[in-house]
Amino acid sequence: MVIGEVPKAIGRFERIGYHTHIKGLGLDGDLKAKKCADGMVGQERAREAAGLIVQMIKEGKLSGKTVIIAGPPGTGKTAIAVGISRELGYDVPFIQLSGSEIYSSERKKTEILMEAIRKAIGVEIHENRRVYEGELIDMDIQTVPHPYNPYQKVPESVRLTLKTKDEERTIEAGGSIAQQIIQNDITTGHVIQIDAETGRVVSLGISSESKERKYDVDVSKKVPLPDGPVLKEKEFVYTLTLNDLDEMNSRRSGSMFSLLFGAVESKEIDPEIRRAVDEQVKKWVDEGRAFIHPGVLFIDDSHLLDLEAFSFLGRAIESELVPIIILATNRGMSRIRGTDVVAPLGFPLDLIDRSVIIGTEEYDKESIREILKIRAKEEGLKVSEEAFERLTDIGVKTSLRYSSQLLSLAAQNAKSQKREEVVLEDVERVEKLFMDITQAAQHLKKYEERLLTH
Repeated sequence: MVIGEVPKAIGRFERIGYHTHIKGLGLDGDLKAKKCADGMVGQERAREAAGLIVQMIKEGKLSGKTVIIAGPPGTGKTAIAVGISRELGYDVPFIQLSGSEIYSSERKKTEILMEAIRKAIGVEIHENRRVYEGELIDMDIQTVPHPYNPYQKVPESVRLTLKTKDEERTIEAGGSIAQQIIQNDITTGHVIQIDAETGRVVSLGISSESKERKYDVDVSKKVPLPDGPVLKEKEFVYTLTLNDLDEMNSRRSGSMFSLLFGAVESKEIDPEIRRAVDEQVKKWVDEGRAFIHPGVLFIDDSHLLDLEAFSFLGRAIESELVPIIILATNRGMSRIRGTDVVAPLGFPLDLIDRSVIIGTEEYDKESIREILKIRAKEEGLKVSEEAFERLTDIGVKTSLRYSSQLLSLAAQNAKSQKREEVVLEDVERVEKLFMDITQAAQHLKKYEERLLTH
């Protein structure tokens, strides 16, 4: 019999993305850009401009504005957008999509854009509910024969004794609450909440002070014993997006036609439902029950949008509930998609006039070197100074993206040679094996007559 050891499982998610290393915009307290901070290097002017945008978003003063990030390919436009999302934190929604994603054979592009806009607006809802809360110390479920099956019992009612640090109370509840307790496998020792109005039962976990039998291995969450009275008014906070509310209301008002005749429900949400949601949210805000968190909708390669999409965005930013829209492009004077009109960035002039523009520039040699070092650290690579120097020269000659790709390939080559450090030899080998865009163009031109054309 052969006995082997099981390899140790990976303890954390190891997938390294292209912008995993970015933790923010790298600004100091005065919103001045540091040369290298939070994974950001260079582009000081663009980062400082983005810092002002972040401050205005946090203060709620930039809702309905459009920001354009423009610059050559590989100059950190997406990195700055990711930095903005990191600075805003988890409370502010950040939705990212490409300009090509709005074109679908199943849905209208304006519907896809509207859904993305609604996903980028968070609604923090505060609700006071009367609940019974405490540790379940005694339970008695009464059952009766099933009305259609005399051999089966169904719960009719339940008597519960709940305990807090300050009070103990026994309550009686109907069959629906008893059914929820059975379905959720709730037993004595659990801390539960019962909504006094809806009867919804939630198990919070096992009481840490429970006198029930304790197990060495248990998956149940341990929670402290609640204090105060058993019946109390408690505030609950829910964070949703406008699109979540749209979908909830859309399901609630489903068509009887589809129910009776088997028709397929529309994949688009009725504008009337959205208007009703907006009115309800405004009412909650006026009553102090909700707070709106305008987020960010980032559209990369936005020159791929056509005139209809641009027109829709121009109208959308004038409405009351709208996020900050960031458009990124690497185009100069370009034709607006769907027209013969040539305009700056490939955008309509009226949209550009309503926007603030952040420009990015090509990285210098020192910035490329620092970014490569950050990438090496993020991927857990040891790289010699000679290899870094060669990769930096390649980045200056071609692009930062290409040199970053060669860094990973050189590390793989070093690994195949049983070396822990990436050396100059590894970089030179992968440089010979792969082609940059200039070499690829020359290669294709060499065999131009033998290549297929359409």
